[in-house]
Amino acid sequence: MGFRCGIVGLPNVGKSTLFNALTRASVQAENYPFCTIKPNTGMVEVPDPRLHTIAGLVKPARVVPAVIEFVDIAGLVAGASRGEGLGNRFLAQIREVDAIAHVVRCFEDTDVTHVADRVDPLADIQTVEIELALADLATIEGALYRTEKAAKNGDKEQRRLMELFQRVHEWLDTGSAVRNMALDQADRFEVKALCLLTNKPVVYIANVGEEDSSDNTRIETLRSHAEPGGAEIVLVSARIEQEIAALDDLDRTAFLEDLGLEEPGLNRVIRAGYRLLGLQTFFTAAEKEAKAWTVRSGISAAQAAGVIHTDFERGFIRAETIAYDDFVRLGGEQGAREAGRLRLEGKEYVLTDGDIMNFRFNV
Repeated sequence: MGFRCGIVGLPNVGKSTLFNALTRASVQAENYPFCTIKPNTGMVEVPDPRLHTIAGLVKPARVVPAVIEFVDIAGLVAGASRGEGLGNRFLAQIREVDAIAHVVRCFEDTDVTHVADRVDPLADIQTVEIELALADLATIEGALYRTEKAAKNGDKEQRRLMELFQRVHEWLDTGSAVRNMALDQADRFEVKALCLLTNKPVVYIANVGEEDSSDNTRIETLRSHAEPGGAEIVLVSARIEQEIAALDDLDRTAFLEDLGLEEPGLNRVIRAGYRLLGLQTFFTAAEKEAKAWTVRSGISAAQAAGVIHTDFERGFIRAETIAYDDFVRLGGEQGAREAGRLRLEGKEYVLTDGDIMNFRFNV
């Protein structure tokens, strides 16, 4: 089960620098608007020390972490939904992502151009969010047109959809994001199928200067905007993160210690994405491979088996399950089995984050 996160923001806010740090890539990150022409994609390992602890006990031939795909698109400007700048073709690139990472500039630097000639995080956010909402209005108008035609022929389901889409249109017209709209589960499912940009969960990444702190006035302004809608905020210095990413493990540890940090800020970005999307991790551990698997919270054992292979779900018999703490405390599977901490769970069992699973199936 793959998860994708789209990186958006105005030009020159640090999107591509952040992308380079996340993916250890070398895409253009220059001091002028629209240096990113094509959307860049990269896979990022999910930092999870539990996997390495498990591997230390199992000694597998290989260790496979969970990954998230990040998509970096060109900087958006006012009028992007109508094709201004590099326009709506890049908005289309993020319609299929699961979440949006909105990078916001919160640092002063006269050497780095700002398209509006001032550093104002809230104004920047409003510019981008207006363009996302305008793009969504165009999408919902197309959906309304299709359902109105069908509703005229007496189709009750299409009439229901038409009325739903009218409500969404009116909501967007007020400048509000669809993710903040009160919808029941059935309506939420129908709206999700439209891949509306403002319906996606968002994490704001405040790109701060090296000396900036969390009590920065701009950060407080950003927080006051984000918290009512339940959005996450993560503070990072994209420039420092890129320096950290370029170091080997030993030098990286020393550099972080010099900065008084326990981990790179990008780890916090990834964990924020997990919380935002309601994700959790289960593990499989054997001599050949120890692997972390990303799934939605609340998933059943049978559904988790299907993430590995559809045959596992189709022929599910049971899941041999060990809690992570028990696995570590008792020295692995054999110790957990001998201590009676290995459980046999049925297909309806709801996973707990960190479960070590071994699926039995027959097809």
